Amino acid sequence: MSDIAKTKLSNPPVYERESSAVAKVSDPTPGPVQRKTLAERLEVLKTWRFWEILLIGQLLSLCITATNVTSTKLGTSYGISMPTTQTFLNYLILAIVYNTIAIWKRGFVGWLRQIWKRGYICKYNGANYMVVKAFGYTSILSAMLLDAWSIPVVMILSIIFLKLRYHWSQYVGAAVCLAGLALLVTSDVIRDSSTLSVKGDLFCIAGATLYGVSNVMEEYFVRQHPLYEVVGMIGFFGTIINFIQLMILERNELETFVGQPEAIGMFFVYTVAMFTLYSFGPILFRKSSATFFNLSLLTSDFYGLIFAIILFNAVINPLYPFAYILVVIGIIVYNIWPAPEPKIGNFDAEAAERDRLGLQGRRTQLANTEESIPQDPK
Repeated sequence: MSDIAKTKLSNPPVYERESSAVAKVSDPTPGPVQRKTLAERLEVLKTWRFWEILLIGQLLSLCITATNVTSTKLGTSYGISMPTTQTFLNYLILAIVYNTIAIWKRGFVGWLRQIWKRGYICKYNGANYMVVKAFGYTSILSAMLLDAWSIPVVMILSIIFLKLRYHWSQYVGAAVCLAGLALLVTSDVIRDSSTLSVKGDLFCIAGATLYGVSNVMEEYFVRQHPLYEVVGMIGFFGTIINFIQLMILERNELETFVGQPEAIGMFFVYTVAMFTLYSFGPILFRKSSATFFNLSLLTSDFYGLIFAIILFNAVINPLYPFAYILVVIGIIVYNIWPAPEPKIGNFDAEAAERDRLGLQGRRTQLANTEESIPQDPK
């Protein structure tokens, strides 16, 4: 056998493999993009995650309805309008429950270090005060629809701080929601020549704006720190601020509870609903987003409409159905395209370790460990 033949046998031909590889590298034309069909997009309905966040969202929506109904009932039936007092007990219970968990998890010294190092997590901003105050001037139906203003607020802040990128159809959906809100405010101006309804609408819009800021802040923090730490510090600082505010604004109004046990019952229902909202809200922030949280709360408008007709003999404003339909259409348009996910990560085992080291002032320990690992010379 010749030397040429031996060479051919020892080096089998690879023309097909090499040519195919070259073709893959040199071919600048990408393959066709596989778009999901409607049936494939609907596969999400079969996942546990979808039903989990849906059920949590509706539970929170019922909680919002309960707070709105009880606030309206306290104002119309018992003449009680004490927004600071209503929220004080909620913050106090949150502080006791979740700081007890923090002390059990980290010890008393660790809890003090947590308060000292990360007290900035406190997000109390007066949103509850604004919204409860609004029920003294405007109808429950108007106030609940105006809560939808928090959605564009959350979207704008999520783009800036959570690095979300929305599809164009989601901007259209938010714009349609805003058109519904503008129609609602117009209907209040036409219905009531006085400035009370408009004043109530402004209180509610201000509260919804603060809620939007609060929700984005809370989503950011629960993706960086344990839930019990975030909620515990909200309760801790909220209790202090609420108590000072209560002593200044509502100290003399506590006497209105005397001789009205039904009002105390309404107060209790409000507190339970708020505690549930603050406990499960951060879970939904972590599993989904603040935007989905606020979208879920829009169904409280439907629940509130039922209670308003049954309990308060509410008369529906002629423009209200059109405003409500616009808001619903906006939500449907928003959900046609899958909602984006935040780019800031989530609270996993690695984040928990960074959180522990950061709390102990050893933030650079992980970095030093990585630097000590020999690097591959390649």
